[in-house]
Amino acid sequence: MTVSTKHLPYYISAYKINNYMKKVSEKWVKQQVVKTLKGLGAYYFYPVANGYMSIGIPDVVACYNGTFLGIECKVNGNKPTVLQQKNLGSITKAGGFSVVIDEHNFKQLEEFILQHQEVLWNER
Repeated sequence: MTVSTKHLPYYISAYKINNYMKKVSEKWVKQQVVKTLKGLGAYYFYPVANGYMSIGIPDVVACYNGTFLGIECKVNGNKPTVLQQKNLGSITKAGGFSVVIDEHNFKQLEEFILQHQEVLWNER
């Protein structure tokens, strides 16, 4: 069960794990994504936002076994912006994979990567 707590900084979401409430931020979701990528041995980086780069770039850019991944992290039911959706679509159109990860589906990231990797290897 998700409890909206918009009065907290960064629109922190809270959800129940093992009978206690856990506060979740986008930073926490990114940390879970990185743990998964490290566990797989994937290359990854966080694009640093500054005045000189394009906006809408995914939060985490990764490569696993030759497959490009754009991973946008969200929390509290937030959706990607129009520019983020455009960039995620461009990644998919170019043959990579793009995914939006939140506090509810972060545990499925490894399964998603491995399933899609298997499909790619079978096509080669």
